[in-house]
Amino acid sequence: QVRLVESGGGLVQPGGSLRLSCAPSGSIKSMNDMAWYRQAPGKQREEVALISPAGNTRYADSVKGRFTISTDKAKNTVYLQMNSLKPEDTAMYYCYGYLIGGGSSYWDDYWGQGTQVTVSS
Repeated sequence: QVRLVESGGGLVQPGGSLRLSCAPSGSIKSMNDMAWYRQAPGKQREEVALISPAGNTRYADSVKGRFTISTDKAKNTVYLQMNSLKPEDTAMYYCYGYLIGGGSSYWDDYWGQGTQVTVSS
């Protein structure tokens, strides 16, 4: 079964930047909304950014002006460019996609395993 695979997390100092990437582990038939979520210890998972197939985007208020979500449709890859990072951005970041997997005929929710982002001096 297709999975979403994230990369790009790590440790960065406040004010720094990171770019997260997410791509399916195998072939897919179609891709709809893609999004990034995050979950900090002791907190609920929250939507950080979403992008529609038409390229419309939505951001959490806490990241507006600092984060940018984008896609490379040729690679079925979604990115999250994170600038001016703050300690409160520290969390596990998860990729989400509403996809039709390569072996499926149905739309379904797909999640990645998460990539850790830590902002600390």
